[in-house]
Amino acid sequence: MKKIAVLTSGGDAPGMNAAIRSVVRCGLAAGWEVFGINHGYAGLIAGVSQKLGPRDVSGVIQAGGTILGSSRSPEFETESGRQKAIDNLRNNQIEALVVIGGNGSQMGAHLLNEMGFPTVGVASTIDNDLYGTDQSIGVDTALNIALEAIDRLKVTASSHQRAHIVETMGRNQGYLALMAGIAGGAEYVVIPEVETSPDLIAEEIKNTYRRGKSHCLIVVAEGAHWNAERILEHFRENKELGYSLRATILGHVQRGGAPTAFDRLLATRVGAAAVHEIEEGRSGILLGLSCGEIKATPYTEVTSHRKTLDLSILDIAEKLAR
Repeated sequence: MKKIAVLTSGGDAPGMNAAIRSVVRCGLAAGWEVFGINHGYAGLIAGVSQKLGPRDVSGVIQAGGTILGSSRSPEFETESGRQKAIDNLRNNQIEALVVIGGNGSQMGAHLLNEMGFPTVGVASTIDNDLYGTDQSIGVDTALNIALEAIDRLKVTASSHQRAHIVETMGRNQGYLALMAGIAGGAEYVVIPEVETSPDLIAEEIKNTYRRGKSHCLIVVAEGAHWNAERILEHFRENKELGYSLRATILGHVQRGGAPTAFDRLLATRVGAAAVHEIEEGRSGILLGLSCGEIKATPYTEVTSHRKTLDLSILDIAEKLAR
């Protein structure tokens, strides 16, 4: 009987459990044994795994986080560590590995595949910075969590005539901040891809005040040079903005919570596709969403390209903030 394994690695993302569930049940439907690797690549090196049956993944589709756990593994970054991981897989007669995660996770999967162990990736990161997919598992949920926070903060900001800064996650990718800013009706968006300055930020706040708005909402990405903390510190004693200034850093709250229907369906589709690719004898690929379809991108492309943000969307955001 064919044996495959699945692991989650890197930062958790809402929908990971739905992807695990899909891999397990589709694998079982193919007549295989499916094993879950606990604690990501660290567990792969330590040989910590469990055989998964259909009941082991019952009731997880709506759960955030990952039932398999995740961790960082400095040892896996070494060739000897990766060889130990492969040896553990082969000693357990496992023939292929599904890796659910983002950039660092998929780079690790690529290295395993290059060392001769068949690996298939599933794109999952709230940062949406992974080349080879329009949208990763977890992005929709994280975006909706940010949007709910923005909607609530706009209410209190209007009540007190305040300018409120909201900082989203996303590392060096401004996707979450930009989309949350547009959907939340922000007056200004600060992202790593576009340079800004305190003068530009101040001018936008003052212009918003002059137009008679009851509040000013600024959404910033955590990876931007002028993040929430720096903006707040810079303007702490400024009395000329028109508004008093407050900041909210959403942080890891965006990773938690139940995945949206979109993320559950995406995770299910991509998980099923991973099993299909293994059935067909294909590996060394990342599975993601492209123009509404699940498509495979070779790891050589994924690891050699950087996903870029369509900055024309920022122009739309600026026109809407009137």
